[in-house]
Amino acid sequence: MKVELEKILSVAGKSGIFKLVTGGRATIIVESLVDGKRMPVHPTQKVSALSDITMFTYEADVPLREIFLNAKEAFGGAAAPDPKSEGKVLRDAMKKILPDYDEERVYESDIRKLLSWYNILQAKDMLDFAEPEASEETEQ
Repeated sequence: MKVELEKILSVAGKSGIFKLVTGGRATIIVESLVDGKRMPVHPTQKVSALSDITMFTYEADVPLREIFLNAKEAFGGAAAPDPKSEGKVLRDAMKKILPDYDEERVYESDIRKLLSWYNILQAKDMLDFAEPEASEETEQ
């Protein structure tokens, strides 16, 4: 089954990543991909869809979707190195995934988060992404 990366969320102040269950006018309900617990997310909390996140390279920003696919290929579909590894291991893993990433603007904490998210998705067999829907703009 294809995973819609637009429905996989990061919630500021909460570890792990979450799947959108339902949304209301004021609150959305998410389910943790780590432990399966559901919780409400209020409008005051910062929420980011993984499809909206990019990482810096020397040329342009690369969407997380592309980075996850590169990681899947680089690690042969297996888990990435432990996100709690030392800095050199993290940087080496990042070089395998995205060789031209901007080393000055991508911090170790960013790499830790990326590897952690990748490992969660890999463990849940959720690295087969649905293509994003094209915008319905018509040329006139």
